Amino acid sequence: MGWKTLDDMDLAGKRVLVRVDINVPVEHGVVSDATRIEKIAPTVQDILARGGQPILIAHFGRPKGKVVLDLSLRVCVPALQRVLDRKVKLVETLDAAEDMTEEARSADVLLLENIRFHPGEEANDPAFAARLAGLGDIYCNDAFSAAHRAHASTEGLARLLPSCAGRLMQAELQALEAALGAPARPVVAVVGGAKVSTKLELLGNLVEKVDSLVIGGGMANTFLAAQGIGVGKSLCEHDMTEMAGDILAKAQVTGCEIILPVDVVVAREFKEEAAHEVVPATACPEDAMILDAGPQSVARIVTALENAKTLIWNGPLGAFEIAPFDAATNAAAKRAAELSMAGALVSVAGGGDTVSALNRAGAADGFTYLSTAGGAFLEWMEGKLLPGVAALDEAA
Repeated sequence: MGWKTLDDMDLAGKRVLVRVDINVPVEHGVVSDATRIEKIAPTVQDILARGGQPILIAHFGRPKGKVVLDLSLRVCVPALQRVLDRKVKLVETLDAAEDMTEEARSADVLLLENIRFHPGEEANDPAFAARLAGLGDIYCNDAFSAAHRAHASTEGLARLLPSCAGRLMQAELQALEAALGAPARPVVAVVGGAKVSTKLELLGNLVEKVDSLVIGGGMANTFLAAQGIGVGKSLCEHDMTEMAGDILAKAQVTGCEIILPVDVVVAREFKEEAAHEVVPATACPEDAMILDAGPQSVARIVTALENAKTLIWNGPLGAFEIAPFDAATNAAAKRAAELSMAGALVSVAGGGDTVSALNRAGAADGFTYLSTAGGAFLEWMEGKLLPGVAALDEAA
């Protein structure tokens, strides 16, 4: 890892442009979940403690290069002030930011209005990036969740100012490096969710990197179908069975063990506490749906976890939103959390429904690292170079 951290920078008296992700949920004009704001607090507080002035750059929603008043970052100011315990001043235009008086700069923390109000942001326009760079002395990227976007505030700025990763970005990159870059072996990956089609690149990359790959959720049905196994009325991408077969063949070449369900929980209707039964994976009734992995499958997954040193988890093993079809996800997640807390396993999870599933299982706090980065986390797992990270590497 070639990028610098805040520890490598002299911040005293410096204006620090900090790219953050505070794209938080809002209900009735109030931030309803401040988790993303809480996550940036260590970076902002570190800059302040070392004599720098944080100037936060963030997006909110998708205004597509136009001013949309309903997507103003003004709604985030009260939550920012509460979490940071500092005065936060919203700077409404780039002109205002460039013309600020010393008195106006005296706020502890400055927040630039929604950066996506400017068409130059998503276009990564060099002239726009240069205007942003003129506002600061140092660039700090603390938004791993936006690092897969080559925008002016995520990529362009890193090429114009001395640059570093913030504490959240640093933690995320170190966790992912531990999981996929130079992991302790054996490595097991758990990949679940509805569709193989959305995770082809991910699966193709993982079978080259991990020792065991657990496939669950609706995706598993497609892999069963690829082996000629009937899946009844289950969610299944029958047009993807050839691709699934290619993944299975590739795994044989790379020596990656593929773990598919050997028994399944089936039901005739998809609803809470629907009548259900456990059957062999090869014996799904034609009028039934596979909605979860069965107890024998869970036992196989748990054994793989207990033999592993590193775990990467993305996606649920069944229809985790409703009982009893959350049982496999809950059981495997709890065991992974126990092993992690005992120091036997380094576990990194993220993307899509994963955080929600692990929270429902009561296991999220036990994982070594839980990423909320979504698309960036998945692209990293797919082996892709993220523009925001690459720019930090080059800047160093």
